[in-house]
Amino acid sequence: MFREYYARDFCLRESFSAIEKREFGFASFEGYMLRHKGFKNKDELSFFLRDSVPRDAYLSCACYENPEAEMEKKGWVGADLIFDIDADHVPTSCGKVHDEWTCGDCGFAGKGLTPEKCPVCGGEKFEIGTWPCEVCLASAKVETAKLLDMLTRDFGFLEKGVRVFFSGHRGYHVHVENENVKMLDAVARKEIVDYISGLGLDAIFHGESRKSWKRTPVVSSSPLSNFGWNWRIARGVHDFILNARKEDLANMGVKRNIAESILRNKDAILKSWEESGVLSSVKGLGFETWRKIIEFCVRNQAAKIDTVVTTDIHRLIRMPETLHGKTGLKKVEFPASAIGDFDPFTDAVAFKKGAVSVFVFDAPKFRLGDEIFGPYKNQKVELPTAAAMLLICRDKAEVVE
Repeated sequence: MFREYYARDFCLRESFSAIEKREFGFASFEGYMLRHKGFKNKDELSFFLRDSVPRDAYLSCACYENPEAEMEKKGWVGADLIFDIDADHVPTSCGKVHDEWTCGDCGFAGKGLTPEKCPVCGGEKFEIGTWPCEVCLASAKVETAKLLDMLTRDFGFLEKGVRVFFSGHRGYHVHVENENVKMLDAVARKEIVDYISGLGLDAIFHGESRKSWKRTPVVSSSPLSNFGWNWRIARGVHDFILNARKEDLANMGVKRNIAESILRNKDAILKSWEESGVLSSVKGLGFETWRKIIEFCVRNQAAKIDTVVTTDIHRLIRMPETLHGKTGLKKVEFPASAIGDFDPFTDAVAFKKGAVSVFVFDAPKFRLGDEIFGPYKNQKVELPTAAAMLLICRDKAEVVE
């Protein structure tokens, strides 16, 4: 089916620039990795995909003088700014239902959060199995939307220069092809990562101190104030207070009587916050309580990205329009403005015809397109090709001859 896709349906479009300057890498179905490949044009690359049929295909974020040479001899001439948002980095409750782990030493298995040590043998090596569910991908989409807002609002990138892709598995990729970032080294990219992650951000440097509680108002007549961490903290605190519940405050360590005071005086706090930017408007609420709330809002406003991917100026990233070996879904691009409407379980489906009989070992309930499948446990079922492909790629099923 992969061979048929690359021979008949694959279309590279204008997915990336300077194809002749990029390194390509391919993972085979047999388990080996081929790197340091180069191609002169799109047709040459397309023919290679059709003939070799890789399980996964990658290209470099960097451009080189000689992409097929060894790394130290390639001649780095710049790199795109790449972000990877994966559901693995976003805590979700659904992981308790579908994520699995198996001890590499004794074989003991369980579901949910992977323990630090095996409860049976004490081993620390585990095989981890995840699942691309709707809750996970919705959470990753929220983080992607945060990132896109920062890139356009805070960094000033034009929306047309920021390209958004569904990865084909459990997250999203954001590519920035811009001359202003092309020559940034790993240290400079780390500064961008720290900003987006809120790493090292201290509320004291945004107007919060024991002596001064003045802040920038949430509602401002100046359009220049609608960006930056000062504004993000202000918006985050406003939204948190507006929607806060007693358990939310308890989870961040706020004492019960103080939490009750905050909720009881919510309207007064918000009015003071919006009109004058003053936080300490309720008697008994001290610096440490507000600091806890602000630090929580910083974490909530930050975008959860894979920091290693962005700082690596030689990184290989999945090639657009290729199939993901763990799902059979495509890495597809969509407009940043359409992120709310994008449905990975419909828009990234590559195999839309036919049906396959498979024996499913164990699979959770899942959706593809408008159909719901599963859960399945040691049973033979006939499924649409895309659903069968997903289960086979996840090692959850095998074809019944």
